[in-house]
Amino acid sequence: MNSFRETIERLEKEHRLQKNEYAMLLSPELPEKDADMLRARARALTDRHFGNKVYIRGLVEVTNVCRNNCYYCGLRRDNRSLHRYTLSPEIIEQCCRRGYAAGFRTFVLQGGENPAFSRDVVVETVRKILSSCPDSAVTLSLGEWDDASYAAFKEAGASRYLLRHETYNPDHYSRLHPEDMSLSNRLRCLDTLKRLGYQTGTGIMVGSPFQTIDDITEDLLYIERLQPEMIGIGPFIPNSATPFAPFAAGSVDFTTRLISILRLMRPSANIPSTTALATVSPGGRNAGLLAGANVVMPNLSPRDLRKDYSLYDNKAATGAEAAEGIALLAKEIAEIGLEISKEKGDYEHKL
Repeated sequence: MNSFRETIERLEKEHRLQKNEYAMLLSPELPEKDADMLRARARALTDRHFGNKVYIRGLVEVTNVCRNNCYYCGLRRDNRSLHRYTLSPEIIEQCCRRGYAAGFRTFVLQGGENPAFSRDVVVETVRKILSSCPDSAVTLSLGEWDDASYAAFKEAGASRYLLRHETYNPDHYSRLHPEDMSLSNRLRCLDTLKRLGYQTGTGIMVGSPFQTIDDITEDLLYIERLQPEMIGIGPFIPNSATPFAPFAAGSVDFTTRLISILRLMRPSANIPSTTALATVSPGGRNAGLLAGANVVMPNLSPRDLRKDYSLYDNKAATGAEAAEGIALLAKEIAEIGLEISKEKGDYEHKL
């Protein structure tokens, strides 16, 4: 059997491993010195592909209304304590225009699956943004749609779509979601997005309830096959208004180890250091960057509504996690030798 170090070196060279080898790198028995090596190799590879640039994306949380009832999510349909809102296309455009004036050239529209935020509304919103903010990219993260809707969004000008598969194991999926949701439909959506030519993003929650190492190795093998241009992972964080309130949050260290594995697997992928990392630990965002992430997403949403986009408790949405805190973000990132970049940062495959 290969040593931990030999396995890391093979992943760096070949960008793929066998299932048992991924399990080895995810094992609690991985020595700390080898975990450090994994992160260092991933950061060095990130530097070769992106230099010391960290791309910034302006996040607009367009609606916290959701028809779904996922057991982990604070936006779930049965959460009666949440103040619900939906931004109009005009307000979303204004948020993006402020970001554009500040130098942002990518905007991420994220929201629950709100029937009122219809296909036509999404199309109108994308067109408004691109009319007001030329030479920008619009990324959508709006859940599951039919193929015709995804095609309409692409025709309107959206070029990227984020849709975490959450878990590739059907049994695990059924423990995270109600019966009216299906893993097969989630995977169909991702296949459609790839077929339509979107820069496609997927990912998982790390440390979600009932998750096993075997589940995560299946996720890694799926990501190998899908070849996404973006990969978003972050630690699970409980929300007190969900059935998963009693569960513990995921680990920053384990999440950053996975970021490093994903970087060595997909050297050119855009991988964010997520708000969830910054929420779990004050140094979480920079830990993700040092492990191989190359994207951060400051919040452009209206300030008075950010607390209502409550995916999980105590979500970081101010200071360096907010668009108005861009100077602080730049300062904190500079302390680890990196610098923010306001380029669009499209996916570019490099050997």
